Amino acid sequence: MAHIVGPMRCALRCVWVVTLVLSACAPATLAGTDLGATAAPDFTLTDGMTGRAVTLSTQHGQVVALTFLYTNCPDVCPLTASRFRSAQTELQADAGRVTFIAVSVDPDRDTPQAVQTFSATHGLASNWFYLVGGRAQLSPVWAAYGIGVQAGSGTVTHNDAVYLIDKSGRERVLLHSEDLAADLANDLRALLRG
Repeated sequence: MAHIVGPMRCALRCVWVVTLVLSACAPATLAGTDLGATAAPDFTLTDGMTGRAVTLSTQHGQVVALTFLYTNCPDVCPLTASRFRSAQTELQADAGRVTFIAVSVDPDRDTPQAVQTFSATHGLASNWFYLVGGRAQLSPVWAAYGIGVQAGSGTVTHNDAVYLIDKSGRERVLLHSEDLAADLANDLRALLRG
């Protein structure tokens, strides 16, 4: 019986090594709605912080968290911005490998000054773009990402979507504001490993 123990132990070690290798190669498990790893629709808009053009596809190599906000929002937008800042803090040294992008849903009031004030209020500066433009520039981006925008008197109704895009420019998962506290930093870490 003793002569079987050695080969059995070796076989168990082999199974353990194969399991470890396969789990390391397995795709990251992400919270939120799986988007099937399709190419993220590309766009170019102006960063309200710097006035420079920003093209989504030039962010390849970075993980991207993409959302849609407006600076006068009383509820969901400030919460999303705060969650972005918290994720940057949680990611520590890895935060520099994630780009956070907001696209305006209020072309009339999201001026460069409003964007700068909003960004400063929420402690967002590094790896952060708040993209603005006229309705003609923004509407196609909203449509490409399924963002419905309805302007009212002083408020804008819109989806609270946060798209996480991997380093290859593929849409991986869709989160909503209620998911961000628990899932945003974990999903970003998983995409950084992938």
